[in-house]
Amino acid sequence: MRVVKTKWFARFARKEDISDKNLSDAVREAEKGLIDGELGGGLIKKRVARAGEGKGGGYRTLIIYCAVIRAVFVYGFT
Repeated sequence: MRVVKTKWFARFARKEDISDKNLSDAVREAEKGLIDGELGGGLIKKRVARAGEGKGGGYRTLIIYCAVIRAVFVYGFT
């Protein structure tokens, strides 16, 4: 599976200090069917843990997800 970030999301992740490992973990969980919301058309919402906190106090991300092929992180918010 190929995991990529949009330019906007890459800046957001760098500013919020979200590691690539956290993003990869989120994609692995999505592959297992553990998602927070399916918005249709391959767009899913997934929580990513903040450093030192759990997922509840972390970030929400929107991912364009196509099983086995690719996951594109497009938007994130606190």
